[in-house]
Amino acid sequence: MQTELSKKLGVEYAVFGFTPFPAVAAAISRAGGFGVLGAVRYTAPDDLKRDLDWIEAHAEGRPYGLDVVMPAKKVEGVSEADVEAMIPQGHRQFVADTLGKYGVPELPDGEASGWRITGWMEQVARTQLDVAFDYPIRLLANALGSPPADVIARAHDRGVLVAALAGSARHARKHKDAGIDIVVAQGYEAGGHTGEIASMVLTPEVVDAVDPLPVLAAGGIGSGQQAAAALALGAQGVWTGSIWLTTTEADLHSPALTRKLLAAESGDTVRSRALTGKPARQLRTEWTDAWDDPAGPGTLPMPLQGLLVAEAVSRIQKYEVEPLLGTPVGQIVGRMTSERSVQAVFDDLTRGFERAVDRINRIAGRSGQ
Repeated sequence: MQTELSKKLGVEYAVFGFTPFPAVAAAISRAGGFGVLGAVRYTAPDDLKRDLDWIEAHAEGRPYGLDVVMPAKKVEGVSEADVEAMIPQGHRQFVADTLGKYGVPELPDGEASGWRITGWMEQVARTQLDVAFDYPIRLLANALGSPPADVIARAHDRGVLVAALAGSARHARKHKDAGIDIVVAQGYEAGGHTGEIASMVLTPEVVDAVDPLPVLAAGGIGSGQQAAAALALGAQGVWTGSIWLTTTEADLHSPALTRKLLAAESGDTVRSRALTGKPARQLRTEWTDAWDDPAGPGTLPMPLQGLLVAEAVSRIQKYEVEPLLGTPVGQIVGRMTSERSVQAVFDDLTRGFERAVDRINRIAGRSGQ
């Protein structure tokens, strides 16, 4: 399961695994794939340094990358406090009323919200890069379009490839024009922020649009059969994410959330603006239903929605209020029926890939060749 891109990066399998957990990223790389650590939650540089040190110590010298969230254009002179002041009081009251309806306790005195939208702000992402470029990362991915031109240049000066996610061929062409090295074609099925075009349609469109740039297929991918299909559509690898959430190395800090993920079927997700203000696929819960209800106030645009619900999300997670408890996850959640190690998931994926390729070879009359 090697491609030109996987060979260039020095990995055995063209499987790229995005995860917020350093133990999962290191395990993916050790298994022969390419682990990518999501940096959005690291608002303190020392925390990111600690976890990159951990990956360095546990990846056995295998390559890995970092995923940040930063806009191509920035707004000068706007602080988090300025943005907070734009949130209407009616929306704050809606949050309070919804939490009260389900009896969600307050955070203890002095305990700050554990989830903040500040990781989406460019100045935070730049501090993350100041740390990351001191490590031998091989790939920098940006989940919010092409990163600023100076960031692309800075990465290239260090021999780091730059990837950007795209939900349409139009977005992909913009990435190519910006000097991106790899385009991740993220289909509608994906967890987190995603567009409206399904992977089967999107992947070949993006491959044609950015040729000869390599493309990774993303969006609800978690099996070897899907990986084989992605390569048949012209991709040079697959970008996976949700499938790693229920691995034994993942640290969700919530047995209740793990139970919900293991019990969920593929139809139990929804694209909702409830978390950040942009459409993001996540578990459907009574929290997402409340925000999507026409009788409610409606969500605010990014980043207002994220700042509005940050403390509420932390309270829901801390006290594991199951009706409201959710997480970004793709439609592949229907395959996530048991807790397994990263290696076990990886072995299942690669074996499934071999079976799919063998089946196609038999159909094509190439069996045994």
